[in-house]
Amino acid sequence: MMKEYIEEAEQALLHTYNRYQIVLERGEGVYLYDTEGKRYLDFASGIGVFALGYHYRDYDDALKAQIDRLLHTSNYYYNVPAVEAAKKLKKISGMDRVFFTNSGAEAVEGAVKAARKYAFLKDGRTDHEIIAMEHSFHGRTMGALSVTGTPKYREPFAPMIGHIRFAKLNDIESVKAQLSDRTCAIVLETVQGEGGVCPAEKAFLQEIRRICDERDLLLILDEVQCGMGRTGRYFAWQKFGVKPDIMTTAKALGGGVPVGAFLMTEKVGSHSLTAGDHGTTYGGNPFAAAAVSKMIDLFEENAVTTHVTEITPYLEEKLDGLVEKYDLIAMRRGSGLMQGLVCRNAVGDIILKALEEGLILINAGANVIRFLPPLVITRQHVDEMTEILDRCLAGTV
Repeated sequence: MMKEYIEEAEQALLHTYNRYQIVLERGEGVYLYDTEGKRYLDFASGIGVFALGYHYRDYDDALKAQIDRLLHTSNYYYNVPAVEAAKKLKKISGMDRVFFTNSGAEAVEGAVKAARKYAFLKDGRTDHEIIAMEHSFHGRTMGALSVTGTPKYREPFAPMIGHIRFAKLNDIESVKAQLSDRTCAIVLETVQGEGGVCPAEKAFLQEIRRICDERDLLLILDEVQCGMGRTGRYFAWQKFGVKPDIMTTAKALGGGVPVGAFLMTEKVGSHSLTAGDHGTTYGGNPFAAAAVSKMIDLFEENAVTTHVTEITPYLEEKLDGLVEKYDLIAMRRGSGLMQGLVCRNAVGDIILKALEEGLILINAGANVIRFLPPLVITRQHVDEMTEILDRCLAGTV
């Protein structure tokens, strides 16, 4: 049956993914099951989406209840879940204005537009520049792709939106070298995901913030993957006390329902996008907003960020043990439950072997094994993951 599904998919779906040869059917807790009943320990969580794991009853019940009320209205009207979700999101982020989108890429699109409109209102120019980071990943739509610092993603779709310069993460001199009188914003991931699980350093962020304040530039922090509790704070920048002017979030924000958002301070909100500048048919619809609202409630009720802080050292200890044991692993890096093992060679075969052994992992570039487990994992799950991965690594020596 699984083979038949795969064959049908290859005939029907556009081939933009090199998918693993399994068909997932259901989930329970931190485990997934394929159509043949095989169980997999999930340390990818749908690329950081399923923060609470699968089939979380209170979450499921809230969405079922919303289905019985209202799914969609369009943004010509207010709806209660969107108001509640925005209020809660403002509280946990400390930001002032919220725009709900359908994805992280759309959130980045909105952030870029807001930054350029802010600059346009200051001087009427349309040639403002944005500084982004090399090896960054912000999405695959044209605007988000334009600030993505990996040439192979951009080149087939050139020209991009233009006026984008690239600097190096954690190299403040490289940022300063890209500054000009046309610079209007600096955008970066607080922890680079696809680029190899590379956290921004506190001193780097602080200096970026100082530069932005000095020049009235906007700091845009992309928290699509590293946000919503993954580093032990709701948003990774909160560990450093470096508040952005605009922030993007998605993935775990909806816990499985496609939803994202970009948020901004009142200063930006009052001097950028206005009626007619930006819009979305589905963004902030009652169903998606109910998911956001319930996710934040469950984070609070279950002290999820505290749990992440408590379990992180144990995961790091186990991963560090693998670094010490195997020469093929150069180092571990990351923050919270967003970790990477940097290997000396490509990791595709290791990830495939782990899948065969019932462990789901993903890569971050060719040579980094990325760990994005549900935020509710326990020591038992960390031990299970480590044992499987240990066996897979031993088989490569």
